[in-house]
Amino acid sequence: MSRRALITGITGQDGSYLAELLLQKGYEVHGMVRRVALENPEYHFRRITKIRDRLKLHSATLENLASLQKVFKEVEPNECYHLAAQSFVSYSFEDEFSTMQANIDGTHYVLSALKDLTPDCRFYFAGSSEMIGETKEIHQSESTPFHPRSTYGISKAAAYYLTQHYREAYGIHASSGILYNHESPRRGHEFVTRKISSYAAKIKLGLCSELRLGNLDSRRDWGHSRDYVKAMWAMLQQDSPDDYVVASGKSHSVKEFCDMAFSTLDMDYNRYIVIDETLFRPAEIHHLAGDASKAKRVLKWEPSVSFNDLVKEMVLSDLEMYGREASN
Repeated sequence: MSRRALITGITGQDGSYLAELLLQKGYEVHGMVRRVALENPEYHFRRITKIRDRLKLHSATLENLASLQKVFKEVEPNECYHLAAQSFVSYSFEDEFSTMQANIDGTHYVLSALKDLTPDCRFYFAGSSEMIGETKEIHQSESTPFHPRSTYGISKAAAYYLTQHYREAYGIHASSGILYNHESPRRGHEFVTRKISSYAAKIKLGLCSELRLGNLDSRRDWGHSRDYVKAMWAMLQQDSPDDYVVASGKSHSVKEFCDMAFSTLDMDYNRYIVIDETLFRPAEIHHLAGDASKAKRVLKWEPSVSFNDLVKEMVLSDLEMYGREASN
């Protein structure tokens, strides 16, 4: 009998890549989606269109424990990947309460349903480098102290400790991935990386003339989502649960991302970027670069897509998409 996996957030960037990976490995893949997504599948399921007929989707919400219990009872998963969250950092400054509710209570409800109904199910929690936040360490590891600088980072840190608690108190095989920034052509348009790649494409096509950004000097460790979901899967294949930093180990500034994106299309980003101070974070994280040596040693995981290739893939994908739309 094939293994059954349940993915919360299956329609997102990571969820879609993970679903593809698990299907390739012969899993029976179940996804949890909101009812509103079922009512407008053309938009909400756009990332999983090609595999939609191979997935089993269930209507539930992170805010409702009973709906989660119903899904766990029906699916009886062997593995649960909890990816669903309010994940846009800038929005977390605008609506702190919904961010806290979705990311803390939602994780708590999922863990509770799993413990009560499928306690042998292995659990993955999608942590974030935003939990680490501001730090003086050049490369951050699993032992780096947390100093989150956003409600999003705070909520993820709380959910991380909840996951650790369920592991230690109830013996759940629960692991957390401290994932650094990971992108792809499937990234949401509200994120700065996709904003840059899409605007570079639109400017090249003459669809707009400028790109407004905040702090260009912030440095992040960027990798490809397709690589990072492989680490998620590898964590749940270990005999013992644990926590792992997943990162490329290389830091790049937003300015470097702009330079690479625009130069891919033979443009000088300096001609099109407008600094908008309203887009600066109230509390910035200036430098993040992860030390993934533990993941490399234990999980045998290595990133395969370079920063330059990641940016080029995103830009060329957006160029094709907007070019196709403009010709219709």
